[in-house]
Amino acid sequence: MPSIIELLQLSEEFLRKKNVKNPRLDSELLFSFVLNCKRLDLYLMYKREIKAPELSNLRNAIYRRGMREPLQYIIGNVEFFGLKLQVSNDVLIPRNETEELVDIIVKKFSKSQPKTILDLGTGSGAIALSLAKNFKDSQVLAVDISSSAISVAKKNAKINKIQNVKFLQSHWFDNVSGKFDIIISNPPYLSENEMESADIEVKDFEPKIALVSEKNGLRDIFEIISKAGNFLNDGGVLSLETGPSQHQEIRDFSSKYFKKFLSLQDMSKHDRFAFLWDKF
Repeated sequence: MPSIIELLQLSEEFLRKKNVKNPRLDSELLFSFVLNCKRLDLYLMYKREIKAPELSNLRNAIYRRGMREPLQYIIGNVEFFGLKLQVSNDVLIPRNETEELVDIIVKKFSKSQPKTILDLGTGSGAIALSLAKNFKDSQVLAVDISSSAISVAKKNAKINKIQNVKFLQSHWFDNVSGKFDIIISNPPYLSENEMESADIEVKDFEPKIALVSEKNGLRDIFEIISKAGNFLNDGGVLSLETGPSQHQEIRDFSSKYFKKFLSLQDMSKHDRFAFLWDKF
């Protein structure tokens, strides 16, 4: 039977031919997942022979990655803001930019913690659970139109032992009641053209409903903005992750509903986060 180092080399070559961006790293991560060890430990046991069942599982995992299925779906989980979250193709893979948004909120409200938070389009529960963990006295409502996504988010709440969050199936505000100190959302904001030009990992595997919106990616953002004021407490804030080219249109549209608008950039210097408050 081949050794670990031999199979790693073969896997790296295979993934490189399939145009996977990080063939060596992805091979190592898949090997450590299948063999249930740390990535660096692979090189401490590189001469070890692979057993037949392990070889079958490795071949399957490497083949799936070669078909450009996202690594996170193959492994089945992702790290996000100190949480380990299960993910499947029913939910969007949480991005670094979304982690940045959570970090902004946590730092901004660290002293005056919000009592109520609404997360619209929760997906895996990444935003809702991160905020619930950091604001232990807050009550968080996580909303998604997809029952499958709600199931994933509920599992993640249980895995991470987070209890101050409830889940609701709803199209944005349709089934929501009550008022909130923070409304936060990473809604669909790609246009159809942007989706068509996206990487295969995104275009062919992640849920389109969580990525693409009509009106050049702005329909869902505009719907949230137009209705959010009815669900915000006085002094409440609407926080959105958006596309980098949308902020002027968002600013113009939101001026009918909010007096204040703040645009912040992500770590890549793109206009990514929109904060709206002081409702009319």
